Amino acid sequence: MKASLKNYHQSPRKVRLVADLVRGKRVDRALSSLAFLTKSAALPIKSVIEAAVSSAGSDARQRLDHYFVKEIRVDEGVTLKRHMPRARGSAFPIRKRLSHISISLADNNREQILRQAQDPEFNRGTNNNLQQVESEENKEVDSIRR
Repeated sequence: MKASLKNYHQSPRKVRLVADLVRGKRVDRALSSLAFLTKSAALPIKSVIEAAVSSAGSDARQRLDHYFVKEIRVDEGVTLKRHMPRARGSAFPIRKRLSHISISLADNNREQILRQAQDPEFNRGTNNNLQQVESEENKEVDSIRR
């Protein structure tokens, strides 16, 4: 489930502060923390998360705790260049920066299954692990005795 917001009129540096608070959290906790945050970037990030949840389907809206923010990126958009008049007829450049926000959500259960499938230690039985540790300890004791 992915969603993005293009050309948001705030600098990426300010938006990344809010994005770092949300990254890796469950969706229900992320939405509640964004609701009480006083930064102005909280509202658009909240709307992008809600858009990603709605793209997941109708049952996803009911089970917000099953999803988490897998990835959130804040990229730099175009920079609008303006000038401020200064002393003696000179001009000072003003850069109005824009941001692109992209979010991808993932299912908690699915991610755990994928991690467990890739982990070789999980695939072994616990008895095998215990036997392996005991045999290594026995080898160390034998080497010390010799």
